[in-house]
Amino acid sequence: METVKLNNGVTCPVIGLGTFMLAPKDAQNSVREALKMGYSLVDTANAYVNERAVGRGIKESGHKREEVFISTKLWPSEYENENAVNETLERLGVDYVDLLYIHQPAGNWLAGYRQLEKAYKEGKAKSIGISNFEGEYIDELREKWEIVPQFIQVEAHPYFTQKELRKTLDKYDIKLMSWYPLGHGDKSLMKEPIFVKLGEKYGKTPAQIILRWHTQMGFVVIPGSKNVAHIKDNLDILDFTPTDDEMNEIATLDKEKRYYHRTDAQLKQFAAWRPEFEKV
Repeated sequence: METVKLNNGVTCPVIGLGTFMLAPKDAQNSVREALKMGYSLVDTANAYVNERAVGRGIKESGHKREEVFISTKLWPSEYENENAVNETLERLGVDYVDLLYIHQPAGNWLAGYRQLEKAYKEGKAKSIGISNFEGEYIDELREKWEIVPQFIQVEAHPYFTQKELRKTLDKYDIKLMSWYPLGHGDKSLMKEPIFVKLGEKYGKTPAQIILRWHTQMGFVVIPGSKNVAHIKDNLDILDFTPTDDEMNEIATLDKEKRYYHRTDAQLKQFAAWRPEFEKV
């Protein structure tokens, strides 16, 4: 497994399993099988309502706690809950997480970030991050953070490479973890001639070429699936390296095309909604 070194010296695997939209049973099975086949990074969130299942999957895998990089996120309704971090750890069945995010710039997000900083100082989070904080939000946070985050999690793919955001990230050595890494299943992205050509050259699928592009960009990528065969294929990307010329050709695809467009009204809804956490 390849890794990236964070701005606090912690290392993180370059590819992991995402659990967004996985029901608890599917999340548990996917996590268990992914860890058995060589994954060591698992990403979840309060809002996914599968943290307990993720914890069960980790235990069933037979891996020691220190062998798994666990990433999760506090939801806006939890930002002012002083027990939010401890409750998150309890659901996961661990004493600490390797990466703790605030999920959206909604509600009292600064209180949420202070919770991250407190968790970091107490050793309950080995690294901290911000999710979906772009533009004005990361600009405002920069004026208020005490501890620079190690990660940001945002939409990123060859059609949208986060060029502007990366100028700020590079300044502070903040790593990018990408979601919608395959363009939200956009068939036009998969059918781009460059990915078909490189797939034939390296004996890979277009999806595998794109996932490898992410890691070559310095991103950490977390594709999710409940299909064990797909999970295995997603991991099988570290035995080839696109050339500089090939990476430059892929760069020409960037057209700043997003698939997710969040509104101010949605941010208000996020702040008001509280996940119905699993009881067991």
